[in-house]
Amino acid sequence: MQRQTPKSAFWQGFGDGAPFILVLIPFSTLFGVVAAEAGLSVLEALTFSMAVLAGAAQFTALQLLTEGAPTLIAIATALAVNLRMAMYSAALTPLLGSAPLWQRAIASYFIVDQTYACSVVKFEDNPDWTMTHKLAYFFGVAAPVVPFWYGCTMLGAWAGTAIPDSLALDFAIPITFLAIIMPMLRTFAHVAAAGVAIVASLIFAGLPFSMGILVAGFLGMITGAYVETRMIRAGTWR
Repeated sequence: MQRQTPKSAFWQGFGDGAPFILVLIPFSTLFGVVAAEAGLSVLEALTFSMAVLAGAAQFTALQLLTEGAPTLIAIATALAVNLRMAMYSAALTPLLGSAPLWQRAIASYFIVDQTYACSVVKFEDNPDWTMTHKLAYFFGVAAPVVPFWYGCTMLGAWAGTAIPDSLALDFAIPITFLAIIMPMLRTFAHVAAAGVAIVASLIFAGLPFSMGILVAGFLGMITGAYVETRMIRAGTWR
């Protein structure tokens, strides 16, 4: 078998990350359009994407800021939406945790759904890889994904500035969230958590600064954890 090099590992990662471009183009372009609709300039929309680099959190924060919510509330809600990144980080720590601090710091910025999912699978299939191979693959996945996210955000922002106010795309955000969430509802615990969160968000819709979203999210997470625990104890979890 031909020995793999860090360079070949990088290009393997690049090849595994490239197909995600097809998904990222409409998603990031839509964010740029919505950002322009919210009054952000092209540079501000790009800076937003570069600073956050998380689609669902970006849409959430933008929506709250558009509604006039305080910045702290917008940040707290975006962090709550993005809690899965903490789980990704914890899962990658045994695999990349022995890398130098500066490499881990750079890698932490590029932890997204694509880099996490591809890396975990690839590292399990190649237990003999050194840290150099692992980091090369990880950044290889990020290489086609992140630049397209930035670029399409700018493209969407440019397009958004050309769309007249009469064709406002405010409806795009809830539709986008539905497209994000629906594929994730794979177990009864997920469905229960989503159901409670929906009902709670309607009940607490009158709370100031859109804090009902935080309350609904918290109740949904409690429900999901409770149902999952009960299913595990009953032996019905899989």
